Amino acid sequence: MSTEREQADVCEACGCAGEMGFIIKEGDDVAEVTIFAQGKALLEAELNKYIDLAKQVCEGVEYEMSSIEEDSSELTARFKFEVSAEKLIFELKTRSLAR
Repeated sequence: MSTEREQADVCEACGCAGEMGFIIKEGDDVAEVTIFAQGKALLEAELNKYIDLAKQVCEGVEYEMSSIEEDSSELTARFKFEVSAEKLIFELKTRSLAR
């Protein structure tokens, strides 16, 4: 019985590097978040948590969101970061908000 180890290679052609299960690609700097809550006030309160977290990662983050009605129960927001690594950090940090 033999054990073979496979070494992960960095793709020189596309400039991608994978480590610990994450792939960071140039230009992959937009994160999309879907929030579920009952009513406009709760949706806005939850969205503000994501906005605050995004600004902790990158002060220059830009975001856009779907329109919210008084009886809405779902909101989709997109956050555009300056670099791909900031998006990845944001996605990792948002796991604490999703609990």
